[in-house]
Amino acid sequence: MRFKKTLLITLFLGLGALGYSQSKIDKILIEISTATSAKNIENDINTLVNFGTRHTLSDTVSNTRGIGAARRWVKSNFETTSKNCNNCLEVKYIGDIVKADGRRIITDTKVVNVLAIQRGTKYPNSYVIMSGDIDSRVSNPNNYTSISPGANDNASGLAGTLEAARVLSKYKFPVSIIYVGLSGEEQGLYGGKILAKYAKKNSWDIIAVLNNDMIGNIEGIDGVIDNSTFRIFSEAISMKTTDKERSGMRYFGGEVDGPSRQLARYIANLATNYMTNLKPMMVYRLDRFGRGGHHRPFNDEGFTGVRIMETHENYNRQHQDIRVENGIKYGDVIEGVNFDYAAKLTAVNCLTLASLASAPLAPNNVMIAGAVQPSTRLKWDKVDDENVIGYKVYWRDTTSPQWQFSRFVGKTTDYTLKNIVIDNYLFGVASVGKNGAESLIQFPRKLIPRGM
Repeated sequence: MRFKKTLLITLFLGLGALGYSQSKIDKILIEISTATSAKNIENDINTLVNFGTRHTLSDTVSNTRGIGAARRWVKSNFETTSKNCNNCLEVKYIGDIVKADGRRIITDTKVVNVLAIQRGTKYPNSYVIMSGDIDSRVSNPNNYTSISPGANDNASGLAGTLEAARVLSKYKFPVSIIYVGLSGEEQGLYGGKILAKYAKKNSWDIIAVLNNDMIGNIEGIDGVIDNSTFRIFSEAISMKTTDKERSGMRYFGGEVDGPSRQLARYIANLATNYMTNLKPMMVYRLDRFGRGGHHRPFNDEGFTGVRIMETHENYNRQHQDIRVENGIKYGDVIEGVNFDYAAKLTAVNCLTLASLASAPLAPNNVMIAGAVQPSTRLKWDKVDDENVIGYKVYWRDTTSPQWQFSRFVGKTTDYTLKNIVIDNYLFGVASVGKNGAESLIQFPRKLIPRGM
């Protein structure tokens, strides 16, 4: 799926005769790639920092300090954006009581998330989600009174989410987009757990979750200053993968081709094609080594989700009391945030949300055959959508991190790649809309039955 921009354009021009037009989605994505405002993000981070502490257990009554004031401000911010787009956003709270766990929730606490839903015109119950975290902390995770600005961790991700809502609310999409400020991340990913379970209970069709946690630091603890790369963390396979499917991976492959890994590739491809001076780094891991983020609760429920974040972390600015020791400054203060960089990573999110929300639903029941044959056959179920112009078959070397080759095959749902030996490649299929937008690539998880 990784192309040079010129190759991508040439490919779409070549398919023009088939009615496959890329111009509409390409125009939108080009606009979006430079639409995010570093100044807006700076202003929003400043506001969040000025709440003093946003610890999950902090003050909920004050209008100027604590988690309560912060989440009410986030809701007001979404409402302002909605007013500017003729009330195109449904803004609400979704929360629950979390019982004291004797560890990081020392008293029964209501954890509240703030959502803004931009309802899709065709698939209102299908969602792509961008999240940032409202809460912050200092060195002691149970200290809910000390100043904890949380400028980068994670006012940057939340400010990016607010800015994405401002940018994308100017457009209409077939698929719904949710912008959400999650709470309780530092106390045990509780906000994500609450929302993921709510989504499961209400049968949400979640296409993708983009967890943004720390998107503004460019000066790493390793001394590297870098504003030209970012990381995408993704788990290898779905937590809902069956034992039969795991067993099949030994013979058929797929151990690095779960839905979240396909989402990571999708994001990396968009960033490569539409962003300048910004290189994606896919990391084949759920999160940082031994650590976790707010995409994990969604992954635990079987949903597709990744973490987007800076490449070089600065641990002196994470989970630290504000202080100076041996000449080293500690604390997550606003001086440690690069707003231009945060705006670029926000743009990556906007590109992904817009592309997926513009695309038709992905094909289901993708199957494959070709053992001891000179060619590879793929078969899948038709997507019931008049806006589907056809499908694209992808393949790549088994050691390649990105899709290398593709072929637009029209509206057929049964296609044979002649003289492409199944042993040497991995394969996938995506739906393509009339506007040129593509779904996530679906890896074949079944064999085509004999005689079919």
